[in-house]
Amino acid sequence: MTKQPLLEPISLANTIQLNNRIAMAPMTRSRADNAENAPTEALHGLYYEQRASAGLIITEGAQVSKQAVGYINTPGIYSKAQVEGWKLVTKKVHNKGGKIFIQLWHVGRMSHPDFHNGELPLAPSAINPNAKSYTPQGFKETVTPKAMTIEDIKTTIADFANAAKNAVEAGFDGVEIHSSNGYLFHQFFNNSSNQRTDVYGGSIENKARFLFEVLAAVKKEIPEERIGLRLNPSLHNAFGMTLDEETIPTFEYIVERLNDYNLAYLHLSEPFTDVSEVPHAVTQIAKHFRPLYKGILIINNEFDQEKGNAILEEGLADMVAYGKPYISNPDLVERFKLNAPLAEWDDSTFYTTGQKGYTDYKFLNQ
Repeated sequence: MTKQPLLEPISLANTIQLNNRIAMAPMTRSRADNAENAPTEALHGLYYEQRASAGLIITEGAQVSKQAVGYINTPGIYSKAQVEGWKLVTKKVHNKGGKIFIQLWHVGRMSHPDFHNGELPLAPSAINPNAKSYTPQGFKETVTPKAMTIEDIKTTIADFANAAKNAVEAGFDGVEIHSSNGYLFHQFFNNSSNQRTDVYGGSIENKARFLFEVLAAVKKEIPEERIGLRLNPSLHNAFGMTLDEETIPTFEYIVERLNDYNLAYLHLSEPFTDVSEVPHAVTQIAKHFRPLYKGILIINNEFDQEKGNAILEEGLADMVAYGKPYISNPDLVERFKLNAPLAEWDDSTFYTTGQKGYTDYKFLNQ
């Protein structure tokens, strides 16, 4: 491979210049195993610094409040200690010439009372996703959540705005709103998780309302050209989501309306599971949504070097986000440049603590 579209520079919203079109996808890694759930220089700082040659790093999901937590040892972006920890991370990445966005996260009903002093997690409606939550005591069955009141919704919107403000203070180049993968925003979008009868349920416009109200609040704290957004339109039978005849039209409405904003990018995931036999599903997300969205489009899920270059060559996306390959290949960009082999990852260390399987993967020149 000589000419590689992946290695060409790109500008996000004519504001942020990236050295290449390779993004490091957001990945939960569970290394914030301290009382503050704050990132540390020794672990998070080194981990992201090692991968700073990516055109864009999108961090693991960082919860916007204590109420947003749903997994053990994940970092937040709501406390002073967390902001100070992230400052060390962004400084290291910037010193290496990298760009880094933080993913803002609220898991909604995919949590457990163990994280909330026995209180129920919040969700659009009181419907159990019938999934599992990874708690401090191990995997536990999810419970029926508490349906959010209007006041709960307003508080959560303010939490996202505060998280964006903290991200600016921490030195991030931008934020990605995690409106994907069966978490809180996705729960509002989907009929299997949202059966509200107020202005946040029923019609497609109402189911999308929470997202656009959060977006309006976040852009008061950080310019919209520094905001990205992630969606997973064909998620089915995972994270408690069930796809129906309104699912894709809901995402089409959201994506087309996003053209009214000058966002940094829209980040879409190809299907996580085989949906070829699922009624109303879209099997090729980039191909379906590229004609609908006029801004920078990032595509993700199961891409290798060849497929990444091919989808950019076809004009179906502007960047490709890589997840697991970035776990075991901190120098993924350099390996692509040299068409070098990739190191294998150890999935038994994805969610453990310490440096093993996190910062100890070798660079090609080592």
